Amino acid sequence: MSRPKTNVFTLTASAGLMPQEEMLEVAKQSAHLNIGIPRETTLQENRVSLVPEAVARLVNNGHRVVVETEAGKGANYQDRDYSDAGAEIAYDRKKVFECDLILKVDPPTLEEIDLMEPGHTVISALQLSVQPENYLKQLIKKRITAIAFDFIQGKDGGYPFVRTMSEIAGNTVILIAAECLSNVNKGKGLMFGGVCGVAPTEVVIIGAGTVGEYATRAALGLGASVKVFDNSLKKLSRLQNWIGQRIYTSTIHPDVLANALKNADVVIGAIRSKKGRAPILVTEQMVSDMRFGSVIVDVCIDQGGCIETSEVTEHARPTFQKYGVIHYCVPNITSRVAQTASIALSNIFSPIVLSMADLGGMSNMIRQDPGIRNGVYTYNGSVTNEYLAKTFALPFKDLNLIMMANF
Repeated sequence: MSRPKTNVFTLTASAGLMPQEEMLEVAKQSAHLNIGIPRETTLQENRVSLVPEAVARLVNNGHRVVVETEAGKGANYQDRDYSDAGAEIAYDRKKVFECDLILKVDPPTLEEIDLMEPGHTVISALQLSVQPENYLKQLIKKRITAIAFDFIQGKDGGYPFVRTMSEIAGNTVILIAAECLSNVNKGKGLMFGGVCGVAPTEVVIIGAGTVGEYATRAALGLGASVKVFDNSLKKLSRLQNWIGQRIYTSTIHPDVLANALKNADVVIGAIRSKKGRAPILVTEQMVSDMRFGSVIVDVCIDQGGCIETSEVTEHARPTFQKYGVIHYCVPNITSRVAQTASIALSNIFSPIVLSMADLGGMSNMIRQDPGIRNGVYTYNGSVTNEYLAKTFALPFKDLNLIMMANF
């Protein structure tokens, strides 16, 4: 009995040997973004979110950047610098806020939210403590996706915006303290650090985070004697290792801290709270026992301050005296060195925007980048930050579930 004939094409097809259509990877659809850079209107804010060099980079990658006139003035950038970089200069604020993506330093005001187009995105600081009660409701009403850059996480789990601004603040507070100690600013007439034959300046730093680290480095570099207090042994140990030399460190015991403050020429308050108000660690009694003419710089005044006698001041009148102690309590210290801070912000903003474009837009980036997702507090009309939802008694929606539903 003869076998049935088998078609050779049947055999090759079953073996997967027939010619197949070539499967090519589908290229990701990149987006061309319209980016708006408004002029900051908040009191004392001199920083700008993108400097001209960063604008040129974005424009060269095919994006449109609209800069409000005099947006960079506080950081000593002129409109011509931006126009030469390829930006459009807008003399009408509304034109800036019509852009798909708004990059700001301070949070948008209620008036600025009204100018935004529904469904657009804003990236700025959050600064919840200074926002009115109906702030979130306005964002929800406009279906704005709002991202707090101070909560954006890097791949290492850190917060790049916070760390960069903290580095600048840590260095700057020591320079501020040096100014406040001088006769020119009605201080006690001490040179920060000291010279041979003269006892060094005594500096107490409360907080061993990034601000504390860079304040310590700057103070030691000028020759001061430094004592650092923090309730985290891990932070204190890490500070010792990063500084590269042995310094006085201690956990925060009220009696030990009080004794250190009595001999201090400068006190830096740099301990923050993850949520809500900063803890008060220096009481009014402790301040009253300090030396006449000594200086307090409360870096965490934007969270209420960690020193009981602190009161918010401004760059025009940055100091006041209480119990003969000079207090410097300006919230946005980095705005004092606006160009440096603006360049630092640009160095983080521009790669984020370029990555956003490569991924096809903000929604895709939020879906794919957990670090960006961590900073989102409203998404297309929903409050996605549980803490904010509870604080303002608003409905909370899990952003991860929203992203899955929209996939």
